[in-house]
Amino acid sequence: MKDAGVLHPELARTLASAGHGDLIGLADAGLPIPAATPRIDLAFAPGKPPLLEVLDAVLEEFHVEAYVLAHESGEAAAWLIDALAQRLPGVAVEHVSHEDLKAATHGARAVVRTGEFRPYANVLLRSGVRFPG
Repeated sequence: MKDAGVLHPELARTLASAGHGDLIGLADAGLPIPAATPRIDLAFAPGKPPLLEVLDAVLEEFHVEAYVLAHESGEAAAWLIDALAQRLPGVAVEHVSHEDLKAATHGARAVVRTGEFRPYANVLLRSGVRFPG
């Protein structure tokens, strides 16, 4: 039995199987997720779990080379923009329209639905490679 890191079996399997350049989405409770895109639903109540708790757990096991945010995030999700900048210093960020971010979920390895209820609390994480040494 796994007793550290991400314990959710589907999320752990998805993170472990991601290859270089794959996208993993972290989404608020309202983001529409395409039927063909695997959904890992962690939401169990409004605000629970919060997106940042899920982000922190994912970052323990997932190397991010870049991430994608919606232009519309701006002031509405300044808390998320600041948190990502603190947790991923020097990592490239791409800004796209909210519609383009939603369209990009079609090609994601999975989208993780959180209980986050704040607007525009969505990010796509692009998998990188961390070589030892």
